[in-house]
Amino acid sequence: MLVEKCPDKSYEPTNYEIKAYNKWVKADERARCYILASMANMLQHQHQSMITIYDMLESVKEIFREQNCVAKNTSMKAFFTTKMVEGTSVMEYVLKMLSLLNDLEILGAVIDKESQVEIVLQTLPDSFPQFCLNYNMNKMDLSLTKLLNELQAAESIIKQ
Repeated sequence: MLVEKCPDKSYEPTNYEIKAYNKWVKADERARCYILASMANMLQHQHQSMITIYDMLESVKEIFREQNCVAKNTSMKAFFTTKMVEGTSVMEYVLKMLSLLNDLEILGAVIDKESQVEIVLQTLPDSFPQFCLNYNMNKMDLSLTKLLNELQAAESIIKQ
């Protein structure tokens, strides 16, 4: 409700429209006070003259948009360039990749589940070619969690 612009007052509003408008104004004012109180002094000073929460949120989004872009690029690079080192635990590696994917999702990046699995498979060391071949030949459809379980089973066989 408050992430939208203030509803317009019509020329001859109905009682319902008046109540809805007054409710919106009261909620907006309360939220504005809470948000201003929780901001750092510099941001607080910049935003105290703004009339609505909507205006404040748009301003904050604009301020942090560039930082978000840099963070997303950094996380993308880490995700696409991370390779599992031969001899390390496949569980640790997949959990690291899941963490990077979680960071990317929080930053607004969208990578479909199939591509996530493919990227993890592409970054496995040379000791997993049989697993990758089996995955592709059987056209397996795995989530990252199921892939982790399968990779752990394969890892225990490879170690033997």
